[in-house]
Amino acid sequence: MPETEPQQTTAPGPATAYDATGRTVPTRSRERASYDREQVHSILDEAYVCHLGFVRDGAPVVLPTLFGRVGERLYVHGSTGSRPLRAADGSDEGLAVCLTVTHVDGLVLARSAFHHSLNYRSVVVHGMAHTVTDPEERRVALDAIVEQVVPGRSKDSRPADEKELAATAVIRLDLREVSAKIRTGGPNDDARDLALPHWSGVVPLAPGYATPVPADDLDPSIAVPEYLKAL
Repeated sequence: MPETEPQQTTAPGPATAYDATGRTVPTRSRERASYDREQVHSILDEAYVCHLGFVRDGAPVVLPTLFGRVGERLYVHGSTGSRPLRAADGSDEGLAVCLTVTHVDGLVLARSAFHHSLNYRSVVVHGMAHTVTDPEERRVALDAIVEQVVPGRSKDSRPADEKELAATAVIRLDLREVSAKIRTGGPNDDARDLALPHWSGVVPLAPGYATPVPADDLDPSIAVPEYLKAL
């Protein structure tokens, strides 16, 4: 009998969508929800400020902070004395958090006050945040946070030294329980309001960057880098 060729197996790639859960299915406008992985990543990657929610001493706390994405993980950094980072460090199970990101793309002005809205793209992530202690992962995380703000900047700045690293904590949140929610289009005016003499439509919004302003003590011979011009 001839020898059979060994079967080659390929590790399955990541699913194209996140699983919907009781916490990620919205109670209103469910048709706007998306669990598409690429769409979630694109919304996250266009942002660099998130809002991190957690419970501290029995009360809810929500903090705006910088973040970075590396694959299926989000990293948030802060002072070693900050409340969420201390809480995440004090438990083997981690800290239960809810992280959100929102882009406002337009003001939706209807004829009635009730139907005014926003065009937006948002992501909500639920999970357990854990303190990052591995030195190499901390380095990757801190570079990712800098890159999230300005791509190319991490290689054009001095890395943190030992003293700075000792004063900086990083937490990790895996992208597992995730959803996006998106609204596009014009106002949803009621038929009875269509004849009203009020302007109705969308005022588009878009992020913008002004000309970079050099530091007062910058050497005049140092030009604005290309990655900033690209913004």
